[in-house]
Amino acid sequence: MINKPLSILLISVLSSSFAAIFIVSCNAPSLSIALYRLLFTTLLMLPFVILNKKVRKEIREIPRSTLIVIVGIGLILSAHFAFWITSLEFTSVASSVMLVTIHPVLVAPAAHYLFKEKLSIVNLIGILVSISGVIILIYGNYGLSSLKLDTLEGNMLEILGGISAGFYILGGRRIRRNVSIATYAIVVYGVGTLALLVICIFFNAPVYGLDVNDYWIILLMAVVSGIFGHTLYNWSLEYIRASLASVVLLGEPFFSTLFAFAMPWVHQVPSEFTIAGGSIIILGIYMTSRNTSNCN
Repeated sequence: MINKPLSILLISVLSSSFAAIFIVSCNAPSLSIALYRLLFTTLLMLPFVILNKKVRKEIREIPRSTLIVIVGIGLILSAHFAFWITSLEFTSVASSVMLVTIHPVLVAPAAHYLFKEKLSIVNLIGILVSISGVIILIYGNYGLSSLKLDTLEGNMLEILGGISAGFYILGGRRIRRNVSIATYAIVVYGVGTLALLVICIFFNAPVYGLDVNDYWIILLMAVVSGIFGHTLYNWSLEYIRASLASVVLLGEPFFSTLFAFAMPWVHQVPSEFTIAGGSIIILGIYMTSRNTSNCN
């Protein structure tokens, strides 16, 4: 029997993996892309709120303590984008990808203590296997020397990006148990958009006047990677263990590499190390999903 939440989670990660393709197809600065990606995703979600009386009622009646947490999650999402994207100005892509994917190490023990999510030995080994697959994938793309620490500023930003991703997953896992996906998404994306607007202004990233083609590409990214990626991912957090949801995200670099190979205008040929690392990541995800119930 097909596990619907796990299937939705995998679809969301596949959709999110297209983001890298859209980004390399844009000429706009990275922070501007992040801003408009979240803005367009928010606008796409807006009709579900306006036309759904139940969602409007839920938003009006949401407890203040819950609203504060959701607003915090929106700020964490914007911080994740800002930390990771800004880190690329100080350090290598390989180092950035490696350090920003540390969140399973944070999420697994935190979910165990906060949500009483049980992990078997196989699950724990699966987490380590997936992380080792990321290391092999990066080695295949950039070489062993690329895994060194580059600058203190860059690597601190990468680590903060990984930590914020972990808190984003944990926060979503907590709130999505009691708040609908439409309410959760519109508040988180809306707050994240406003925060990224402030960040763009602070770092002098353009907030208007982008190339028309860039607007269309970012809109498509909002549909594919925003609605079918982030939103479906947030939907799955109601049902999927936080540790598994975190580990499945490690498949994104591998899937992005495959899509980059498949798209004729990109056509980046993956190395044998990339294929091997990606296969190990998939094995680790499978092991992490085994032996304990994925759902509550």
